[in-house]
Amino acid sequence: MNILGLETSCDETAAAVVRDGHEVLSNIVYTQIAHHRPYGGVVPEIASRQHVEHLPEVIAEAMAQAGVGWSNLDAIAVTHGPGLASSLLVGLAAAKGLALRLNIPLIGINHLEAHIYSAFIGPDRIDPQALGPFLALIVSGGHTSFVKVEAIGRYRLIGRTVDDAAGEAFDKGANLLKLGYPGGPAIDKAARAGNPALVSFPRGFVHRLPGRITGLEPKYCVSFSGLKTALLYHLRQHPLSPEPAAEVADLAASYQEAIVDTLIQRAARATDDAKILAVVGGVSLNHRLREKLAIMADKRRARLILAAPKYCTDNAAMVAGLAAHKFADHAPRSQIMTLDVDPNLGLGEG
Repeated sequence: MNILGLETSCDETAAAVVRDGHEVLSNIVYTQIAHHRPYGGVVPEIASRQHVEHLPEVIAEAMAQAGVGWSNLDAIAVTHGPGLASSLLVGLAAAKGLALRLNIPLIGINHLEAHIYSAFIGPDRIDPQALGPFLALIVSGGHTSFVKVEAIGRYRLIGRTVDDAAGEAFDKGANLLKLGYPGGPAIDKAARAGNPALVSFPRGFVHRLPGRITGLEPKYCVSFSGLKTALLYHLRQHPLSPEPAAEVADLAASYQEAIVDTLIQRAARATDDAKILAVVGGVSLNHRLREKLAIMADKRRARLILAAPKYCTDNAAMVAGLAAHKFADHAPRSQIMTLDVDPNLGLGEG
């Protein structure tokens, strides 16, 4: 089964062809970072325009690299939420046009669910069906969530950030330290030369949930907005010197350590119940996080599954892979005429 997947939920324009849910024949990503860097974050209007301009060539390259003819595709899969509405619409319009022209099913995919599935694609894949229940940590620019996965397609959100996502915290910290955008890789790089114990920044543990958030367990929830404020106040009280390279490295390492420790502590609690932890999303590329996850898993005799680096950030291979899994479970009714974008789509919905 060959499925062409499209991903345009935010600022990455991606297309991929995946066979049988795990064999990635092609995975093309056009990154828009250079277009958004001057603004310090993603500008929705710029993102959607870049999708319009580059998606056709990205799709053509994915098909050429896969060596699969259009007549050999069994379905088209597309992310329809959550994400930026204007970006999602570009991918959905392209997917609908292709599905209509080729007369094959269109399958709508939840972006968060696809991230969880990203841990199970590629040549060294683990069959998620053989795992049984496990815990997933989705940690990215827009999401920080702890999810109990009974099986692919059956999820229960047990914890999340109550304010900023971990990726947002990295971006805001990097902006304060003048390290540039995107903040995650910039802080990761700067922190390698720094002392993570120099400044004791707050760990964002949540002991009581705000009234707007219900049904979750505080012991699995995190907060990062106070961390950014703590860095801001520290810089006001201790302005950087004219040549602050060493100071910035120490602050980056200390700031990063606070984010990582917060995630590790919550993940450790969650592994008390589920002895398998899958970590996915762009922030899971962080070297310090990977290092401390491995230590935590070893101490708790838990199995750690990390998505391959090329599938951590937004990509279409995870979209096509998940679609094949859904197709294999029960051939879905084509959604060409009914599928719409849902910027606020929740995990397990759609």
